[in-house]
Amino acid sequence: MHNLDAAGHVRGESQYLDDIPVQRGTLHAAVFGSPLAHGVLDGLNLQAARRAPGVVRILTAEDIPGENQIGGIVPDEPLLAEGHVHFQSQPVALVLAETEAQARAAVRLIEADITPLPVITDPRVAQAQGELIVPPRTFRLGDPATAWADCAHIIEGTAENGGQEHLYIETQGAYAYPTDGGGVRVHSSTQGPTAVQRHTARVLGTGMHKVEVDVVRLGGGFGGKEDQATTWGAMAALAAYVLKKPVKLVLPRHDDLRMTGKRHPYSSDFKLGLSADLKLLAYEVTFYQNAGAAADLSPAVLERTLFHACNTYFIPNVRATAYSCRTNLPPNTAFRGFGGPQGMFVIESAIAQAAEQLGVPAYEIQRRNLLEDGQVFPYGQRVEACNAGLSWQAAEQKFDLAGWQDEVDSFNNQNATKKRGLAVMPICFGISFTKTAMNQARALVHIYTDGSVGISTGAVEMGQGVNTKMIQVAARTLGINPNRVRLEATNTTRVANTSPSAASATADLNGKAVEMACRELRTRLLRHAAEDLQMNYEGLDIHDEQVLAAGTPAETDWEKLVSTAYWKRVSLTENAHYATPDLWFDQTQEKGHPFAYHVYGTAVVQATVDAVRGTYDVDAVRLVHDFGQSFTPGIDRGQIEGGLVQGLGWMTMEELIYNADGRLLSNALSTYKVPDLYSVPVVLDVEFLETPGHPNAILRAKAVGEPPLMYGLGGYFAIRNAVRAFRPDVRPAFSAPITPEKVLTSLYAPAKVPVATASRASTMAS
Repeated sequence: MHNLDAAGHVRGESQYLDDIPVQRGTLHAAVFGSPLAHGVLDGLNLQAARRAPGVVRILTAEDIPGENQIGGIVPDEPLLAEGHVHFQSQPVALVLAETEAQARAAVRLIEADITPLPVITDPRVAQAQGELIVPPRTFRLGDPATAWADCAHIIEGTAENGGQEHLYIETQGAYAYPTDGGGVRVHSSTQGPTAVQRHTARVLGTGMHKVEVDVVRLGGGFGGKEDQATTWGAMAALAAYVLKKPVKLVLPRHDDLRMTGKRHPYSSDFKLGLSADLKLLAYEVTFYQNAGAAADLSPAVLERTLFHACNTYFIPNVRATAYSCRTNLPPNTAFRGFGGPQGMFVIESAIAQAAEQLGVPAYEIQRRNLLEDGQVFPYGQRVEACNAGLSWQAAEQKFDLAGWQDEVDSFNNQNATKKRGLAVMPICFGISFTKTAMNQARALVHIYTDGSVGISTGAVEMGQGVNTKMIQVAARTLGINPNRVRLEATNTTRVANTSPSAASATADLNGKAVEMACRELRTRLLRHAAEDLQMNYEGLDIHDEQVLAAGTPAETDWEKLVSTAYWKRVSLTENAHYATPDLWFDQTQEKGHPFAYHVYGTAVVQATVDAVRGTYDVDAVRLVHDFGQSFTPGIDRGQIEGGLVQGLGWMTMEELIYNADGRLLSNALSTYKVPDLYSVPVVLDVEFLETPGHPNAILRAKAVGEPPLMYGLGGYFAIRNAVRAFRPDVRPAFSAPITPEKVLTSLYAPAKVPVATASRASTMAS
């Protein structure tokens, strides 16, 4: 099947939050954010703003009827600041006016009296001062302390990765209005409808049953709307609840950039030990996570960094420690990969440094240390159904890695001003929420008397094609045409207590629930058919809307079957609950079985650097990916391509910059660069690895949302290898993104060895 939303998107017919017709009397909201990153909030001067044209009300923390708190994992985040401000643009007041322009004009008239306090933007400084979100955590395997004595080579270094702006096409927003009985309905652009519902009820001081959250679709999320959409949904609901009027709040792009958190920047130290035959024997790593001013999802992101600290390699002795550091930046949050890419970048940097010091290709070290069945991850889960070696071998053979490297070497020997680099990026990514309780989902399925089907799940469609997958699961299970199936908007009154659409688990969790509900309905209908037709139930089936008896068409079809079942008072509705089996994790021991399964793959990346200008192109990415038994190959391929390019952007050009005062400097698309069409590799080959899939994956099709982003790390190391082809004497710092400015600096850094190399660099510069 093709993505069912494609036609509506192309025609501009798909409905998003901003397309919802507004009710008469709707007020528009704008947010006043703190002008300083840290200080004591002594007061607000609202007089001029209140007198501004069209202004109806200005809400502050004092107007909150319930609890001024929206923190999930740690209750440390007020909806509206009171007492102190902890990051620049932290919401302080909400202006309600007759038009959006009037509300925004009034915001500019508000003055805040703030006594400045010291600002921290560096996570290492925060850790040194004891500013931690939660206590540090450590994963251990074996005994690294004693293993160093057995290592022939010991490598030590530092790796830095920056943040990343989500830049979803649809900005954060919500539309709320009062309902009968003192409730409120919220249309929210959120990946987590239940999170919006829960925290809104907390802010309003009411029960969750009085807060209804509805989501049709998102214009992108990438994790940025998993938790942070709550703020805007709760604000709109607060205003609607207090003023008894509909309220719309949609952030302009610049406000969204300033006020929302990003992917977490990390600063990390590593120590890696290898044997003489390049086996990884010991690994110690310390992660300093820049969490921002409040917890948000940082503790969970930090945990996944630890889970993926070794990527797809087996290292018998590991000690990985992580600090979640509180700084005066907007609270950083979920982003595709959820901490996993940050952990992988460090181990890949350590391997790259080892390869450079030992004079071998990094892929020789990578290949010799790939995971195998029976080995153990540092968090205690045993490696099973491992496809790391299979994907590597397939990539090596399909893409002729040795021949490709020869071509790169030949190009470099023949070109003085342009150099190429080749890098291999294998991945291993665990699929499940690492908080076990979140691995559950429900589905409500109605079969109507005309044979059409309506489905409600907790899955949120945000461009990843999950609606198409849910419809296909239902159609396959019931044996009917997908055109008969409609997926309803995600709504907390139809399906309650949902987990967010995140962790690459949405299709698995919700799809399994849909499959369970449809199987029960199918069984119920076939038992009715057996009774109605006086036939053997065991021999009955439904295929292409025809009831079959031992493979032969019976005297009824789908529509007739449904109709007769209704008149016999057979229930045509089913509500199913699915919980991923065999998941557990003990944080007191930091051991368990947190993942339903793992996804593997191997990418080979080539980049060309212009050694005069410092610019570069990622020429080609060829990869073999472990899809399992994909039943939507077009959608899944699209996820690979999009994730890869997003990862390349993070690693090469998307540079977030805050100044020492906590002000975002890369606050527009003129200063924050994201990949465009011309950034996509000219050659992008995606090969499907033939595997049986996994029983915990829906229809054995493995999750594909987050894993492909990690292939983008290969772009960083391909560019770095190209730089070193021009200047073998330099070892650029492991600092991502590797922007053209950093490349140029590395190309013409002071020489550390032979004068001839320095002379060549000087000649090239001139």
